[in-house]
Amino acid sequence: MIKAGLDIGNSKISCVVADYKNPENIKILSLLSVPTTNIKKNIVLNYDNLYEQTKQLILETEKQSQTKLNSINLNFSLLNSSSYYYDSEIDLNNEKISELHIKKIINKSEFFNTSSNEFELMNNIISYDLDSNQYYTAPLGNYSDKVKINFYKILTQKKYIDNLSNMITQLKLNIENYIPSPLSSSLSSLNNDEKELGTICINLGHSTSSVAIFENNKFIFGDTIGIGSNNVTLDIARGVSTTISSAERLKSLYGSLLSSPSDEHEIIEIPILSDKKNNFKQITRSYLNAIIKPRIEETLEILWQKIKDNNFNNRKLNNVVITGGGAQLDNIEEYVSAIFASGVRVANPLDFLEIKKEYNKPNFCDVIGSIIYDPKYYKVNFLEKRQNTGKKNGISGFFSWLDQYI
Repeated sequence: MIKAGLDIGNSKISCVVADYKNPENIKILSLLSVPTTNIKKNIVLNYDNLYEQTKQLILETEKQSQTKLNSINLNFSLLNSSSYYYDSEIDLNNEKISELHIKKIINKSEFFNTSSNEFELMNNIISYDLDSNQYYTAPLGNYSDKVKINFYKILTQKKYIDNLSNMITQLKLNIENYIPSPLSSSLSSLNNDEKELGTICINLGHSTSSVAIFENNKFIFGDTIGIGSNNVTLDIARGVSTTISSAERLKSLYGSLLSSPSDEHEIIEIPILSDKKNNFKQITRSYLNAIIKPRIEETLEILWQKIKDNNFNNRKLNNVVITGGGAQLDNIEEYVSAIFASGVRVANPLDFLEIKKEYNKPNFCDVIGSIIYDPKYYKVNFLEKRQNTGKKNGISGFFSWLDQYI
């Protein structure tokens, strides 16, 4: 089947189309990206321009992939969103656990609680407790005295969803799934062992940075902060009084997070802000690095604090994977390893996807993950089955209804 993903970010809009057969057999048909300045931290700055940019990108993606798109998966930033953990349990007195018991626990929980001002990006089961022992798949068929289900919910403000969903509707496309961007970045960069053993995935984006945690093959945490690699660029521009374009070039070509003695003697010539042409000054590479390091350190420390605030700092999460444009900073792996005290790698999209060289970079992990996403792993399947059974007549229909709402 054809799957398409759209990522409307703060610096670029990206669209990917793929022939999806199964999670291990995905063929990319088209992947395009264009720069944008029309959105900032979930706020649309120029609706008409953003609409036209997105429309042209989708048309070109359809042309290259030779497909007509009817629906897309939409990545959505978790900036200004909130994570919410809750649980529910019932006493069984050594009964055999059935689907009916699971549904009773769900119906007893806060699963169906809604708010008119919030949009539910995710609401899923992350684990089960049987007599104080934890499991990660439904323990059907076991005998137990007490069963508890632990849930994870992500909520965002509905107004931010409306900002983009109205535009997608105007483009005559359906939004098949809203995908938290930290999850999307993880799906295209983490291998199966990393998702099973426990891994922190950090995406250092243009204007935002995000963190996702996988453990026991479950997405158990995601969050985003409003600091990104563009903040580093602006710090450089202000710190050395140069243009923003020159600061970006300095960051890409000379920036590093670990200094060496030779950096004190390496001279870089830069243009300075002036009304005169060809006005330059010189700085050392060590001076440049002294501007970059504090901002990256601040970003990583805030992300680490997010992890601590949700009590994941005591987990044995000894793997960190870095994606996003900021992942291309020199010596980023060694720097992150020192802060998180764990193994670190910079990730391109997974090899089996065979991405073209120009897009086989950490900053395209987010959009590529949108076509790997399979909703059945992030929804409560017990309820999906019930919703898909359709109407039944007579006595059987009555018991079907009773079974769902007990």
